Amino acid sequence: MIDSGSVLLEARGISKQFGGVEVLGDIDLDLYTGEIHALLGENGAGKSTFAKIMAGVHQPTRGSLHMNGLPVHVSSPIAAQRLGISLIHQEPISFPDLSVAENIVMGRQGGGLLARVPWTSIMSDARRYMDMLEVSIDVSTPMRGLSIASQQMVEIARALASDSRLIIMDEPTAPLTPREVDTLFRIARRLRQEGRTIVFISHRLEEVRALCDRFTIFRDGARIATDTTQSVSDEDIIRQMIGRTLKKYRRKHTATIGDTALEVSGLTLPGAFQDVSFTLRKGEIIGLGGLVGAGRTDVARAIFGVTPAESGSIKVAGREVSIRQPTDAIELGLAFVPEDRAVDGIFATLSIENNLTAAIPHKIAPGGFIRRADEKALAEQSVKDLSIRLASLNQPIVELSGGNQQKVILARWLLTEPDILVLDEPTRGIDIGVKAEFYDMIGQLAEAGRAILLISSELPELLSLCDRVLVMSEGRLTADIAREDATQENIMQAAVPRAGAVA
Repeated sequence: MIDSGSVLLEARGISKQFGGVEVLGDIDLDLYTGEIHALLGENGAGKSTFAKIMAGVHQPTRGSLHMNGLPVHVSSPIAAQRLGISLIHQEPISFPDLSVAENIVMGRQGGGLLARVPWTSIMSDARRYMDMLEVSIDVSTPMRGLSIASQQMVEIARALASDSRLIIMDEPTAPLTPREVDTLFRIARRLRQEGRTIVFISHRLEEVRALCDRFTIFRDGARIATDTTQSVSDEDIIRQMIGRTLKKYRRKHTATIGDTALEVSGLTLPGAFQDVSFTLRKGEIIGLGGLVGAGRTDVARAIFGVTPAESGSIKVAGREVSIRQPTDAIELGLAFVPEDRAVDGIFATLSIENNLTAAIPHKIAPGGFIRRADEKALAEQSVKDLSIRLASLNQPIVELSGGNQQKVILARWLLTEPDILVLDEPTRGIDIGVKAEFYDMIGQLAEAGRAILLISSELPELLSLCDRVLVMSEGRLTADIAREDATQENIMQAAVPRAGAVA
C-alpha cells in the first residue's frame, strides 16, 4: 500500500549528457515509500540512464536527489548501497570467477585487513536467499558458465541480501521462466508490504499491470506522464511511449520457401542436448521454443562453432561441413546474434563504428590496412538502414540503449551478407516499437531468401513470425509444429518436461 504522504526519494531537474548530447532532461519525480513504480519508454528514452543516476553508476550533469527530505550525493554504486539503494542491472553484472555466494555478499562484508572471512555464514546466507527465490543453484559454483536466467536470479538475491530501502529492477524478468517471474513478483509484493520501494523497468505491459502501483513514461529523455497503473489503457500508454498508435503485429511478408540451406542430423553434446535433427530452407523462419535451460542456446552455439557438438553432422547447402569455430561458420555464410548481448554480442571497449565493422575485415582492410573512409561509409549506411539512435559513430557502444546495441549487433552480421541467420532471443529487453521494427526486418530477410533459426521465449513472437516451431525439452526435440497448427498451448505442452523423461 502506497503511503502518498511519505516520499522516499525526490528527483529534481535531473539531466544527463553523453558526448555533448543530452539524453535526459530536467526529470522531476517522486517515489513513495512502499510502492512499486514502473518506468516505461522506448529503448533510448532515458529510463535506464535515470535508474543508473539513482544508483550512482552515472553522475547527473545537473539536478539533485533527496532521500527522506535530505539532500544526497550518490557518487558511486557503493555510496548508493550505503544509502540503501540497489540496482539489478538489465544485463547481469558479476564476478565470473567467484562463487555464487561470494557474488551475493560482495560489498557487504566488513572487517579489517586481518579479519577472518566468515565462510560458514556467507554460504548459509546465500543458500537462504536462493531458497527464497526457489532456485536450485549450488552457491559454491562459480558464476562463469551459469545461464543468463541463473545469473539474473543471483543479482536479485544480492539485492535482497543488501536489505535496501529502494530496489531498482531494470528488465529483471527478460530471461526468466514464467514460474521464476511469479516467484519474483511474490517477493516484490512482500517487500512492498514491508515498506520497501521498488522501481520496475519493463517493456511488458502485462507485467506492469500485474505488479505496479504507478508508472512514469519517458520519451526522448523527457518525462511525459506519471499516473496510476489502472487509470490508463494499454493503447494510451503505448501512444505516449512512442508518440504514435502501434497496431498489433501481424506478419506482413510472405517468403518463397526454397532449397535446403541448413541440415542438422543427430547433433549431440552430452549434458546439453541429444540427437537434434532438423532442416531449414531458404526463405523459411523456424522457431526454436522451450523453457529456459532446455538446450536451445546450446544447439545454436554448436551450429555456429562456439561450443561444437561431439557427434552428429551439419550440412550447408547440401554439403557436409565441419564447423569447429565461429570463423568456420562465418566463411560458410552463417551469422549468429547471441542471447547474452553484454558478454557475447558487443565489444564493450570499442566504438559503435568498430562494433559494426568487426566481422568484415576483408571489406574494410583488404590489404591488411584499414580504409577508414570505407569503414565509416559502411557504418553510416548500417545506422541509416536500421535506424540506430546514437550521438556519434565514435561513441562507445556501452552508452547506447539495449535495443540500439541489439540493432548494432544485427547490422554487423548483415554486413557479412549471410545466407543463414541464427537469432537467439533477438528482442529480449527491447521496447514495443523497436520489436515491431525487428519483426519487419526478420520478415524482409526471409523474403530476400535468408534462412532464419529464431530462438525465443515469447510465444506470441514465435506464432507471429515462424513457418514452423520446433520445441525442445531437457535437451531433446519434442515437437515440430506447422504454422497453421501452432498454438501457445501445444507449444507449452511439448516444452514442459514429462515425468520419466530422460535428458
